[in-house]
Amino acid sequence: MARIALAGFLHETNTFSRQYADFDAFAVADAWPGLVVGEALFDSVAGANLASAGFIAQARRQGHELLPVLWASASPSGCVTRHAYETIWSMIEAGVREAGRIDAVFLDLHGAMVAEHLDDGEGELLARMRRLVGPAVPIVLTLDFHANVSPAMVAMADAITLYRTYPHVDMADAGARAALLLQRLLDGETLHKAYRQLDFLIPMLAQCTLAEPFAGLMRELADCGHGNSVSADIAAGFPLADTFDCGPAVLAFGADAPATEAVAQRLYDAMRTRRPHYSTRLYTPEEAVTRALAHNGDGPFIIADTQDNPGGGGSGDTSDMLHELVRRQAAACVALLCDPAAAQAAHLAGVGAGVTLELGGHSGIGAPPLKAHFRVEALGDGDIIGTGPFYLGCRMALGPMACLRLDRLLVLVSSRKQQAADQAMLRHLGIDPGRQRILVLKSSIHFRADFGALAGDIICVEAPGENVADIAKLHYSRLRDA
Repeated sequence: MARIALAGFLHETNTFSRQYADFDAFAVADAWPGLVVGEALFDSVAGANLASAGFIAQARRQGHELLPVLWASASPSGCVTRHAYETIWSMIEAGVREAGRIDAVFLDLHGAMVAEHLDDGEGELLARMRRLVGPAVPIVLTLDFHANVSPAMVAMADAITLYRTYPHVDMADAGARAALLLQRLLDGETLHKAYRQLDFLIPMLAQCTLAEPFAGLMRELADCGHGNSVSADIAAGFPLADTFDCGPAVLAFGADAPATEAVAQRLYDAMRTRRPHYSTRLYTPEEAVTRALAHNGDGPFIIADTQDNPGGGGSGDTSDMLHELVRRQAAACVALLCDPAAAQAAHLAGVGAGVTLELGGHSGIGAPPLKAHFRVEALGDGDIIGTGPFYLGCRMALGPMACLRLDRLLVLVSSRKQQAADQAMLRHLGIDPGRQRILVLKSSIHFRADFGALAGDIICVEAPGENVADIAKLHYSRLRDA
């Protein structure tokens, strides 16, 4: 039985976003737990689709003693503040020191964290952890599918595994795989590391593993695991980070060095071969609503308001789609718009009351707020348990919520920003997603895990927002040379 310290510190950093992640962003719960320390970590992640939950369950089956240190996550945004990064690291360091003898370390990380003072947040954290525990203690970690995997991360870790789906329906599975890799290390096996960075960026919308080209890449990845003991992964990269190591990569870990290198090269070649196919069609708001109004098929016509997706660093409050839907007098439901002042006003007014609001648009991105007189259709406390494959088991704390009606338009408002990727968010306010003619969801890909089977059609709109979909429109200055 080994004594294993475990900690989680996750943030996906969009360096083009103006919203910084301070300490409070990590301390307060949203769809995922707020900052927890010590034994409280177990309850906070239990039953959730999170890597830590999967690791804990598998490590307990293996009979190990787990030493919970800390778990913290903040919604994607701009850079993590120096204060937040250093404070949370200090808490992790103290927890590891207080744990006594440690035989191994598991870290639940994202892989695309950028702090005010650090371009490679995870690489620095791993270097500090390595100095803390010494060269002989195995360090194993999980990373997000969108990780920008740096040489420092690979050098400092003994083994790494990533989510293999986008939407991320296998986060807990990735944690379980990390526990199995760690067991091999604890049993005395030495794992060779094979690592390749690719010299181009892949737009987020092209990374969906439910469609080509990534569906084929993931089949190739699965095939690589047949008949050998190599654990391999593909990192699609998070292209909204203007950093030296931004971009896709492949990783492989195995006892047989030549076999491990061969798997990594096969996946590298497969990714490069598909380079011409990493693209997705985007529509203007006017085009999107026109197509939605013309739709006569079964199921809701879903418009992904991808550039305002909080899951990619968007503010979650842009109003451009609201204005277009009102202009076209469309019967539609929009979720989720982050506007805590509007939610508070609706709660003060009560269900059935009318309330005049300036809704959304407070971030200053895109159109101004939509000023109108709304009817309060429903209210909620924002305490929701995820039921879909992505947010399964997550205990969300989205603050006061409201369903507001303006003629044929329903707007679901939350007090904390969160991408609309689970039907439970809509049902919390009495909305049956399957009965809506048009659904506008502030999400990019994750919503497909729970809404995809309902949809009559799905398109992505290029309305204003900080989660830029067409990365050719971004101005990078720090990428490494191709």
